[in-house]
Amino acid sequence: MVRFEHGERLTPGEYIDFLRRTDLGSQYPKKNFETRIPTLLGNCDICITARNDSTALIGVCLGLTDFAYFLFLTDLGVDRDYLRQGIGRRLVDLAHKAAGAAADITVATISNRNAIGFYEACELRTAPELVVKYCTDWESFVVK
Repeated sequence: MVRFEHGERLTPGEYIDFLRRTDLGSQYPKKNFETRIPTLLGNCDICITARNDSTALIGVCLGLTDFAYFLFLTDLGVDRDYLRQGIGRRLVDLAHKAAGAAADITVATISNRNAIGFYEACELRTAPELVVKYCTDWESFVVK
């Protein structure tokens, strides 16, 4: 059984441990990783978590929102041992609901190419109108 929670504040250590068990751990730049994670966790407007029966963290959805028009999903990950069980989709749905009514809130994210099919299944669509300025100092690495 999976338990979903809204508003839980994760510790940096627990989140980094979670990143090791997901593909989400490859989305961050290496520079200042250890000091930036607490900032990330302290400043997200929405934090939806999924935990198993043993209370282990198995899914996370973080988002930034104005609670009026937009929700930007900054992080969405599911433990590799729990993939394809509907957890990611439920996290997206709960984050959308937490930001406001689905009729009022537009959801956006920057997706890994491999996850576009997942987001399309969650009714998000690729949009040529979305413009991005990526950070300039990016050294890829995988959280281990």
